[in-house]
Amino acid sequence: MLYKRTHMCGELRLADEGKNVVLNGWVAKARSLGGLVFVDLRDKTGITQVTFNEDVPAEIIEMAKSLRSEYCIGVKGTVKERSSKNSNLPTGDIEVFADDLVIYSKSETPPIYIKDDDNVDDNLRLKYRYLDLRKQKMQRNLTFRHKIAKCCRDYFDENGFTEVETPMLIKPTPEGARDYIVPSRVHNGSFYALPQSPQMFKQLLMVGGTDRYMQIVKCFRDEDLRADRQPEFTQIDCEMSFAGVDDVIEMQEGFLRRVMKEVKGIDVETPFPRMTYAEAMERYGSDKPDTRFDIELQKLNDVFEGCGFEVFTKTLAEGGDIRGICVPGAASEFSRKKIDKLVDEVKHYGAKGLVWIKYEESGISSSVGKFFSEDELRAVLDKCGANAGDIVFIVSGTAKVTYDSLGFLRRRVAGQLGLLDDNQFNFLWVVDFPMFEQDEDGNIKAMHHPFTQPKLDELYKLDTDILSLNADAYDIVLNGVELGGGSVRIHDKDLQARMFRALGLTDEECQEKFGFLIEAFKYGAPPHAGLAYGLDRLVMLLLGEKSIREVIAFPKNQNAECPVCEAPAPAGEGQLEELGIELVAAE
Repeated sequence: MLYKRTHMCGELRLADEGKNVVLNGWVAKARSLGGLVFVDLRDKTGITQVTFNEDVPAEIIEMAKSLRSEYCIGVKGTVKERSSKNSNLPTGDIEVFADDLVIYSKSETPPIYIKDDDNVDDNLRLKYRYLDLRKQKMQRNLTFRHKIAKCCRDYFDENGFTEVETPMLIKPTPEGARDYIVPSRVHNGSFYALPQSPQMFKQLLMVGGTDRYMQIVKCFRDEDLRADRQPEFTQIDCEMSFAGVDDVIEMQEGFLRRVMKEVKGIDVETPFPRMTYAEAMERYGSDKPDTRFDIELQKLNDVFEGCGFEVFTKTLAEGGDIRGICVPGAASEFSRKKIDKLVDEVKHYGAKGLVWIKYEESGISSSVGKFFSEDELRAVLDKCGANAGDIVFIVSGTAKVTYDSLGFLRRRVAGQLGLLDDNQFNFLWVVDFPMFEQDEDGNIKAMHHPFTQPKLDELYKLDTDILSLNADAYDIVLNGVELGGGSVRIHDKDLQARMFRALGLTDEECQEKFGFLIEAFKYGAPPHAGLAYGLDRLVMLLLGEKSIREVIAFPKNQNAECPVCEAPAPAGEGQLEELGIELVAAE
């Protein structure tokens, strides 16, 4: 027997008193008190108390007494005002007096508790994700994600965008991370790649006259995982023909303004602030700065020029930098133990140490106090704008080391001091990224991807100072997290060839990897530009979650495994033979 549901459990209120209702869901809790049975019935919307009393047939009471946690049931009954109300529940003013009951299926004792504050191990949560998803928080997160996706489709449809699906099985191409590859049975010895992004295909759509494209699309990257990264993730992908930087930014600000209003009920002010990459690095040590708090980097090379401290003099002699941050009112907050912990953490970013100076009412103290006079330390404090009660942290090394270390440190101490307000949403555009960067081996690579258009008035730098060449590239940042990035794309085949050569690719390599795109550019490619968001990250941030696993129905764990279906798993010998694959031990 199947009851046709009339209401959701979490939606009933006192205004529904007297209504005959049918509810379906799971038993969150059952309590038997002789002739009375109380059942907390749960579905995706919440919990309603259902009461079975002596007015129902004896067989229904006996069935109700048999109910256990996570039994899947249906009930018919009447909504009545509750005599002892429960202020902790939205439905706490009412209860449903049942007159019929059906048990759809019984449940064994669940391996995890179905409640938001269960504090269960994450691996166990992921293994039994189908139970974890019954929690109110997880259902809220999935519904919230759905609303953002719907808002996305509605907004871009209203602005003339067409949603177009692009292929999942494509040719392996270098895009910065390792590809997931798929062997072909038909073309033995050849492989598809799963797309890291739809980049080249959306450019081909622009060549094909689609004009404005969007897609909510799965992407795949075989890279090390962290809280905001998964091997498969979802992008909101957009591209516009006959558009430049300002056109894309204006369109995307409208989208984010709409999302914030519809799903958060918050009016955000546009246009969002813009900051160049160079300014972001100099002020915040990061190309995705968190601007919710006022702690900025200060360059201290001039203050320490000619000082007797060997670490600093060596850094300056080698062309390095010395930078610091001032943390207001925090001198008393950072004990030696806390500082030692910070020292260990910044070492992950290449720093060899962390100098501190405390400016307290009782005087100035420092980890390098024996190398500097009080006047010299006071000069550093003045340069950093420090007042009594503040603490200054200093890192020396290459520009990258000082940026990365202090960029991390400013956000770490802000978190420890409670300065990161999850209810504050600071959007920021970071623009004018470098076109190229240098890896640890000295090789030149594209900072974004090789289809990004360099600033056309700086093209002479290709032959003079290639690393100073900037691009028409932009990232949208929210509270210290990169939400998305994009650029004006190269649409001229000759310029694209120059970029490939700058990356050290031969004509043969270009033809092998990107020949189809270069061919398309021969036939009247329009100027175009676009942007892609990480949908998972956007949902995570707007919900105040700390990991994107909390907003994905069936995420992978930290080892890129699916604990539910136990993927990846070995393929059968017959499958491998059919594909022409022989396994050998990895070195």
